[in-house]
This record gives sequence, C-alpha cells and structure tokens, in this order.
Amino acid sequence: MPSVTATSRPVNEGWKFTHVGGGEVVKKDEWISVKKFPTTVHVELLEEKRIPDPFIGLNEWDVQWIGEAEWSFKTEFSVADEEASASNADLVFDGLDTFATVLLEILQANNQFVAHRVPVKDTLKSGTNELVINFASAFRQGREIEKQHEKLHLWNGDSSRLHVRKAQYNYGWDWGPVLMTVGPWKPIYLETYNARISDIDIRIDIPGNLTAHVDVQFTLDPPTKAKASVTIKKPNGNVLIGGTNIPVTDSGVAKFKLSRGVYDAWYPVGYGGQPIHAVEIEIADEQQNVLDSKSQKIAFRRARVVQDELIDQEGRTFLFEINNVRIFCGGSNWIPADSFLTTMTPDRYRAWLRLLVNGNQNMIRVWGGGVYEADAFYDICDELGILVWQDFMFGCGQYPAYDSFLKSVEIEAEQNVKRLRHHPSVVILAGNNEDYQVAESYKLDLDYSDETSDFRKTNFPARHIYERLLPSVVEKFSNIHYHRSSPYSGFGKPTTDKTYGDLHQWNVWHGSQEPWHNWDILAGRFVSEFGMEGYPNIRTVDYWLGGNKEERYPQSRTMNNHNKADGFERRLELYLVENFKHSFEIESYVYYTQIMQAETLASAYRLWRRNWKGKGREYTAGALVWQINDCWPVTSWAIVDYFLRPKPAYFTIKRELKPFTVGMTRKEKKTFPDELSAAVFTIETVLEVWGTNSTLSEKQATLEVTSFDLHSDWTDTWTKNIVLAPNSSTELFKGDLPGQPKRTKLSEIPKTIIVSARLLDKSGKVLGRYSNWPEPFKYITFPDVKELGLKAQIGSNGESVQLSTAKPIKGIILDVEGEEDVVWGDQAIDLVPGDPQVITTVGLKGREVKVRFLGDGTA
Repeated sequence: MPSVTATSRPVNEGWKFTHVGGGEVVKKDEWISVKKFPTTVHVELLEEKRIPDPFIGLNEWDVQWIGEAEWSFKTEFSVADEEASASNADLVFDGLDTFATVLLEILQANNQFVAHRVPVKDTLKSGTNELVINFASAFRQGREIEKQHEKLHLWNGDSSRLHVRKAQYNYGWDWGPVLMTVGPWKPIYLETYNARISDIDIRIDIPGNLTAHVDVQFTLDPPTKAKASVTIKKPNGNVLIGGTNIPVTDSGVAKFKLSRGVYDAWYPVGYGGQPIHAVEIEIADEQQNVLDSKSQKIAFRRARVVQDELIDQEGRTFLFEINNVRIFCGGSNWIPADSFLTTMTPDRYRAWLRLLVNGNQNMIRVWGGGVYEADAFYDICDELGILVWQDFMFGCGQYPAYDSFLKSVEIEAEQNVKRLRHHPSVVILAGNNEDYQVAESYKLDLDYSDETSDFRKTNFPARHIYERLLPSVVEKFSNIHYHRSSPYSGFGKPTTDKTYGDLHQWNVWHGSQEPWHNWDILAGRFVSEFGMEGYPNIRTVDYWLGGNKEERYPQSRTMNNHNKADGFERRLELYLVENFKHSFEIESYVYYTQIMQAETLASAYRLWRRNWKGKGREYTAGALVWQINDCWPVTSWAIVDYFLRPKPAYFTIKRELKPFTVGMTRKEKKTFPDELSAAVFTIETVLEVWGTNSTLSEKQATLEVTSFDLHSDWTDTWTKNIVLAPNSSTELFKGDLPGQPKRTKLSEIPKTIIVSARLLDKSGKVLGRYSNWPEPFKYITFPDVKELGLKAQIGSNGESVQLSTAKPIKGIILDVEGEEDVVWGDQAIDLVPGDPQVITTVGLKGREVKVRFLGDGTA
C-alpha cells in the first residue's frame, strides 16, 4: 500500500433536509437545500421564511412542533481514487443534535456533546457516495426514556431533559425560550490515512520556582513504526525548543525543561501578556514519507485554586493564583449566546468576549446548562487573557446514574476534557450547576460526611458522577483543578455556607429577597452567581414586540413572554417600590429597572472587592455576575442584551473593576444614653471610605472628598495623601458624615448630603471616582430640573459628550432618537459640580442627546 499523508476535508456541500412524513410547512418527500452547513432545522426554516421568528411576540409557541417531529438530512459527496486507496477512511461527526441514525446503520448517536469517528473504508467507493442522517425527536425520546426509568426533581424545563444529553436550556429556562433544536450542529469530515495522530496530550507542570516541565505525548492510530519530530514555537514562529527522530510505534513522548525566563509566561488580562506558543508534531515512516502532522496551541502558566485558612475569620479562601500571583476574579457567567448555536461565528464570540475585557472583567464561567463551547470561544479567551471556569453540562437537576447514562457521560467527559485541557484560560472544571442545591432543597440523600457509599443506590445517584466519574476523568486526562459543583463548599458544609468554597448568592432577588444594600453581609469566599434583572435597550424591547403597539406596556402578554423568571413582576416591583418613585410608562419602566440593576450590581462588586485585603485576608476572592449575555431578546439578569447592547449595569461594573477604585458606605449609628429608655437616643451617620488597587505595586494618590447639600449651596472638601497597598483594598477614612447633624428624633428629616470621592494621581488625573447618595432614592426631593445647570455638549468631532452640572445628579443615561443606536463609553453616570465627565461615543454623528436621570420630571 503506497504511503498516504493523512488528510481531512469537510463534508459540507449539497446538504438537503426534510420533515419525515411531511406536514404543513414541509411537505412529504420535499427536500429543501440548506443555506449553510453545519445547521439545525429552525435556522433553515427561518432562512426559507417558512416559520415565524420565534424571537418575536408569542411566535415561540408556534414552532414547538419542530422539536417533536422527525427530520432527515442527506448529501452526496465524491471520493477521489487516492482517498479510496488509503488504508483507512473515517467519517468524523463532531456533533449531532441529538438522537441520530447514520445510514446504513453505521452510527447510532444519542449525545449532543459527543463526537463520533466511524470507519467507512469498506463502504466507501471511488466516485459518488450518499450520506443520510435521520434525527428522532429528542423531546419524545426523552419522555420515552423517562418512562423506562423514573421522573426526577429539577428546576426549569421538562423533567425528561435529565435523561437526555442535550443542551438543557433548549427545554426552556428562567431566561430562555423552549426551542428544541435538531440537526447536524457541528462539522462532518472525511478523513483518510495510513496512520494518523489520534491524540495529543501536552502536560505543562510549573512548580513554585516557575521552571516549566513539558511532556508532549501523542498516539498513533493504527500503531505504526515511525519517527516523530516535536517542536515548540514562540508566538513569532521562531523555535523555542524541539526534538527529532523520536521513535514511535503506538505512541511517543517528548520531554522538555524550560527555566524561568527562557519562556514567556501567560497571565490573565491586566497582569501581564498572553503569549501563545505552538507545539508542532510531524510523523514520518521509515522512508521519510510524512504520515501526519498536527499543531496545538499552548501557553506557559502555573494555575492553582488556593483554599488556605484565613488569618482572622472562620473558613478558608477560595481563590485563583496564576504564576504565584493571587487574582481577584471580577467577571460574568456565560450562557449560550443564541438559541440557535449554528449561527454563532468566531466574530460574534470575539465581540462578546471583547466586551467582557473592555468592561475590566477577567473571568467567565461557562454555565452547566448550555454546551461545552466552540473551540473559537476558548481560543479567544486564551488570546485575551480571560480565565475560564468551565462547568460540566449538568444543571439544576436530580440526574440519573444508570449504566447506559454513565457510559455516555464518561465518553462525553473524556472527549471534552481532552479538547479543553491545552487552553491556558481554562483553570477549573466544575461537576455541575446547582445540583447539590437541588438535593438540599428536595431533602435527597445527601450526607456530606459520607465519602464511601455507593451513591447510585441513593435518591441522589448523580453524586457518583460528580464525586467518582468526573474527577477520575479529569485527573487522568488533564492537570486542571476539579471542583464538585458550583456552588460547593466542601469540608462537610452545605452549599449555602459563606465561609468555604464558592457561593451562589441569590438572597437578593430569590430567597429571602434581601435589600441590595446588604451585599456586604451576604458575601462569600467566591461568589460565582448573583444578579438583578433589568430591561434591555428600548430598541430590543421594540424588536420583540414586532410593531404591536397595543402590547407596549410592562404587564402585557408579550412582555410577560419575554421575561421567563418565576414571579418576576413581584420581584421587580418589590425592589423598585422599595427604592424609587417610578411610573409604568414603558420608557420610564425600562429606565428605572436599568438603574436599579446598575446600582445593585455595582454595590456588590464595590463591597466584595473591599473584602480582598491581602494575603491571608482574601475574604472574598471573586464575583461573577449572573449573567453577561442572553440567548434571545428578553428581560433577564443579563448586563448586555442579545444584540450586544450593554445595559447601564455593564458600565457601573466596569467602573468598579478598574485597577484603582474608591468606595464608600454611610451607615446610621443609634445610641441610647439611658439603657432603660427607648425614647431618648442619638442618631449619627458614619461615613467609611476605602480604595482598591489591583496592580502589583503600591500606588500613591490623593483622596479628595467633597460633600454637597442637594438643597443649598453648602459644600465641604478635604484631601488626604494616601498609599494604596498592592493587590488589595486599603481603608482610608471612617468618621462623621460631613454636613449631617446628629438627630435625636425620628421626625427630624436628615439633610440630603451627597459625598463625592475621587482618587487623583500626581498630575491630577482621575484614577477612580464614586458618588455616595442617601438611600432609598424614593425619599429624596429632587431639585427642579431648571436649577441643576446640566449641560450636555457634543464634542467637535461629533463623537463625544461632555457632561457638567451645578448640582449633583444621579443616574444619567444617554440616548438618541430613532432606531440607529450609539455605542456609549459610559452610562448610569453620577455627576457633581466641579467634576465634568467626557463620554466617548461611536455612531453619535453629532446628533442631539437625550438625557434621563433620577428626578428629571419625566413620567
């Protein structure tokens, strides 16, 4: 047999699909040509304009039949003589959604997250070959499997989803529609070879001295006597180190040792560079004919999850350390960015992840109810320096653990660990999302002190997956830290414990529905979920209304369908009425929910970043907001809507995650001179000021604090030279609130004192600013708009706005008339006299700017 270099080519042309048995939309035996490949049925029917857009109005419910029908895809592809003459020929299916049969019965697939390699040497022929894939209804199949086993507890979606290895959000979630996708959702390839590199396993072990020990292991299929060359290349393409003439039969190993300084280390954004190296492997037979070659990107970094005892608080840290640097992780949770994932492109992923980095965030958590993301997602995270928290795909459920399910999960886990392990961005693998919380909620068999029982015999059988199967796979195939769940405390503690592990803090919005001002006492060691809902941009609202003006009010049926959260009306209104005077006119309702979300989330980051107090005192080491994105146009907890329009909360978080920030709290202190009396007391208002510094060097700066009385011309300013400790928060001031007299009666109305704090460098540049207002805002009597002296001046280039004022103003949001939107550099702005702010724009084009703010007199 002549030597043939391994080849791989996509089978992506000439695809057609049909509704098996036919119906009103696709007739019996009608085959429709697909517009692109890979694809799914909804996407193609939308392209053909045969179904209404499920993102508009109530159309979601008019396309449910698609997920319960059977579909078939087929194509013809030609095979050249040299391909047919290869020793081996495989069809590779990167992903089929979900229950699929490939004719002629060469493959039965039942897991969306699993790739399949099918030998077709004996069935392939030179010339034209036909490929047919039949897809059964995942929903109906799931219901049938559930009948064979049992109905299990869950939050969100149909209970049958727990038996189906498919993106769980397809079944509907508290932010997403029910859209059961179906089809060949990932590429299909024809690969021919005499021998191929079937696996590359690159382990980089970097101890505390930062010397890199690199093991490159690779496997040949089928085993073949050959020689290999392995080269590690620098980002510029020059050789860093390499080896040649490595003997190979079924596998080969190359080992390298690189001292600190020889290689360039990879760091998270804000802490250093992100140099990406490449490992190139070439296999040749004894006649020097190249059999196969492969390249894999890598980077050099030491990553640890540190759970040390704290100096002066109960519990342990839960923090990420990269190259011996402890990192405060300010970031977001990520859900699939579209209900139809085949529409996601590398450019869309880049736009989302660039938004994250531009928002001063450094971590993203890939949530366990979606998918293991596309390679492009992780490549971009590597490139941009984004740390990735990766869940396995189990979410909010009492999952089963019968044999066939476990076998499928094991294959899924192995494939995806192997696929992700070389990415420097991936620093933790978590077993699931909230499944232990489900077990706690339903009082399932869950004894945290029991580490030895056969959990498959309990009513929480998935502990076997999270505590036996997944950790063994992760340990065998990677060096990535494994965490049993998110949230998970460990050390025998429940998931709600705030002193160990990570925490989902939902007692703002869900749970006890605490005021957002209580974030400081709700803090955990690492808060991997928290959030507040807010409406998206009014243009996004108008998109889902589809021109139906009769539904353009907050409580309409269409509005309700585009907010999937249980009890959202009660919860939105609870937080609105506790804090604001607001109306139900739609533009105002959008404004007030957005300001509420912006204030809530900024407060969390501000207070929790204060808890990062240096080594041994990292009381809160991370905050990941739920969530950065949406999968369709909707009102949700997202800080950026489906169309990549940032909500005001995106900008308030961005300000709180700058390298240097200043924060304040005001709290009333009530003292009783006579311990037997409740009528005699004194109320003092205490102001506390702190600063943060995420850089690794101390920062000298000037703290400037100016206080204003909203209803008079009184002001007070003082300054202080300060030093911000590196990679830490620093307490700067504690004392009486300037201008606020002590009170001895509750009937005495406190003055409306606004305190503005700024950090200034030696040149006077503003490093960070924050204005602290008395709350709740509903108690404030705002001045007449004419008294404010607010100016919004367009810059000479038409792409900036300078804001200035004669009196403090809270919650400025800028907009323009018309459908053409503007990319704003900041929103939810607090403005005070003597501190003008310039807001950069893209697309303003000199147009007149509309300004909304609290107390602006708008209904």
